[in-house]
Amino acid sequence: MKKVMVIVFLFVISLGYSQDWKTNFELVKKEAVSQNKPILLVFSGSDWCAPCIKLDKSIWQSAEFKEYAATNLVLERADFPKKKQNQLEADIKKQNEGLAEMYNKDGIFPLVVILDSNGKVLGKTSYKNVTPKEYIELLNSFIKG
Repeated sequence: MKKVMVIVFLFVISLGYSQDWKTNFELVKKEAVSQNKPILLVFSGSDWCAPCIKLDKSIWQSAEFKEYAATNLVLERADFPKKKQNQLEADIKKQNEGLAEMYNKDGIFPLVVILDSNGKVLGKTSYKNVTPKEYIELLNSFIKG
């Protein structure tokens, strides 16, 4: 019985720290307006881009970032996978290409863009070999800029 309680507890905790990466930019903008939060838009090559994978593991998956993001950001991931088994639905792929035309014309991966709720760019960065705390401080410098 004790093991079951521990497993349930850990599951509930993990839900509290799970991230809510969206893939519908129009809904993200509406959510950002209604919650008065900036948007974190990430251009990623999830299955081929080594710095993208490092950014995901070292920053996005950290408990510190998850806690910060839950209360301060609306998250959108524009992914560009190359492997056949990871291909996205046609409408999401088309949307991501449109986002790249607007915000990532140079095709930088990863590219992290902080936007206000109207879609105006507040700042851009990429992978940095820093702690989650330092990365959050960088993101905050764009938001409070």
